[in-house]
Amino acid sequence: MNLEIALLLAQDGIANGAIYVLVALGTVLIFTVTRVIFVPFGDIAAYAALTLASFQLERTPGTIWLVMTLAGLALAMEVYTLLRRGEAHRLPMALLHYAVLPLIPIAAVWIVGGQRLPMAAEIALALALVMPIAPLLYRIAFRPLADAPVLVLLIVALAVHFAISGLALLFFGPEGFRTEPLTRAMFTIGTIVITGQSLLIVGASIVFGLLLFLFFGRTMAGKALRATAINRTGARLVGIRPAAAGELAFLLASVLAGTSGILIGPVATLYYDSGFILGLKAFVGAIIGGLVSYPVAALGAVFVGLLESYASFWNSSLKEVVVFASLIPVLLWRSLTFAHLEDEDEAEDAA
Repeated sequence: MNLEIALLLAQDGIANGAIYVLVALGTVLIFTVTRVIFVPFGDIAAYAALTLASFQLERTPGTIWLVMTLAGLALAMEVYTLLRRGEAHRLPMALLHYAVLPLIPIAAVWIVGGQRLPMAAEIALALALVMPIAPLLYRIAFRPLADAPVLVLLIVALAVHFAISGLALLFFGPEGFRTEPLTRAMFTIGTIVITGQSLLIVGASIVFGLLLFLFFGRTMAGKALRATAINRTGARLVGIRPAAAGELAFLLASVLAGTSGILIGPVATLYYDSGFILGLKAFVGAIIGGLVSYPVAALGAVFVGLLESYASFWNSSLKEVVVFASLIPVLLWRSLTFAHLEDEDEAEDAA
């Protein structure tokens, strides 16, 4: 390996790492607010890419059937809950949230009728279709179990992943798809050629990271999410509804997942089950940040991208093994650090 190859691998690793950054940030966001390790995160990214590919092939995406099914289940559960509590006056708001808003992009797809649209319109419509998926999943599968142990929530998340991954096979078939490039620009620096697609991916990662920083630091909704993450009971006492905070966290995560899928679609062939590996690699980066630190999770995701790139050059068949094996020392370090902190707390209590 010479310097030129090393730089090319670094470019590829940073671009992949930027995708993992978006997924890792969404994973940390959901976990800190709801304690859910959202395994289907990568599946939503895959749905976004496959939905955009369907538009470009002038097909009606199967995503509409998933959203319609989830919206129907969520609406039925919400109506039953409100009637049981004697809160019938809240039914119009429930209809708005779980019927009207999710069905607006579906109606737009039906109006378009499989016609080819400008790329910007197709991207916007694909994002609009996948945005309700995570909030609807939260209402159906996770909100009723909000106080359950983390292990139970993880098992439910795995079950949800297998369900929507199987539905993706039904909706899109087993073949893989790759979307058209968002840009065909090329830039040359010395002997290194940098694609505009890579710069777009890295730029989107930086922009979304900055937006999240501003959202949590400068807005009331962001501060409410932070309060819920720190202390759910305390947040409830000051008037913050953890259920509403959870829905907002899942909505933001759905936007991040959809954006990830749109960005990765032109650089990788995605299948119905590709989202699981994507989410798992980003999860390694999130674990490096302890599932609580956004900056460290972002750095961890970039590290995973670089490690994958160089491991692929060394032995492409073992790149996943190398990436996932890197999780072992991180977990050992986290375990030893956590045990040390517990010992200090016990010593302080004894004193």
